[in-house]
Amino acid sequence: MTRGPSEFTALPDDAVRAVSGPGGRHAALIEDAFHVLIETPGGGVSLNGDARARRLARQAIETLAARVAAGLEISTADVRVAIDQARTGGPATSTAPAGRRGPIAAKTAAQASYLEALATHELVFGLGPAGTGKTFLAVAHGAGLLRTGAVDRLIVTRPAVEAGERLGFLPGDLTEKVDPYMAPVWEALTDILGADALRKRRERGEIEVAPIAFMRGRTLSHAFIIVDEAQNTTRLQMKMVLTRIGEGSRMAVTGDPSQVDLVNPNDSGLAHAVSILDGIEGVAMRRFSSSDIVRHPLVGRIVKAYDADTNRP
Repeated sequence: MTRGPSEFTALPDDAVRAVSGPGGRHAALIEDAFHVLIETPGGGVSLNGDARARRLARQAIETLAARVAAGLEISTADVRVAIDQARTGGPATSTAPAGRRGPIAAKTAAQASYLEALATHELVFGLGPAGTGKTFLAVAHGAGLLRTGAVDRLIVTRPAVEAGERLGFLPGDLTEKVDPYMAPVWEALTDILGADALRKRRERGEIEVAPIAFMRGRTLSHAFIIVDEAQNTTRLQMKMVLTRIGEGSRMAVTGDPSQVDLVNPNDSGLAHAVSILDGIEGVAMRRFSSSDIVRHPLVGRIVKAYDADTNRP
């Protein structure tokens, strides 16, 4: 590119290294995104380009520097989030205030927007394919609220209907029947809080994981409530659980509308709720796509292949 006007931003050495990235890869992403030239002459970052390009690149660099100052590592995904936020003027909130290993950071722009919505709305719908972090980030946000005392309880509920099975097909008492359906939630809570802290909070009744049926007739006050796998709720179940929100409570509803395991898929409470609640004050809708999948890269390619097959005439 042609060298244009330049400006220099002073940064700590660790932030400069993060902006540059391994082999200069992070700087190259920023250069390509905003058509600027980045140099690191020592003590900061020099930007060359037109005024608007420099301004946007500087915003992305300052976002990354703030993450470094917070003690967070910078990955390629973090750079892409910073670039997207600079381009769109999107939310700066990209971490959940929880995690025994420190703040849990968004890895995509959609995740950053989702975390911002969780922090600012009473009811948030996270919609999209598996592996995009919908449930994990909601659990992380709720655990953070619990640890800081912003809520008294963290309640996670999901329908006990998956792949055509129901509780009656499983052996054991009620707890033993329920646990297989709740395993992904327990794994997320263990990863975020640690096994000992999770056990203690569960014993004190601060954390509850239960099927949708257990929510009937209750008013859930001063709690953060997560409705997971919500595409497998019926319309009546969805209305019931949404109306359980009590004083001082917030709720996150997560699910993939394209993966309904109900006998009658048209009765899915998630799709219906989204269709009638979008635009309601206090409600936020955040949608994820296969590009937001943060599991093994192969998962994203598999989801795209299935999506293409579904859309084939």
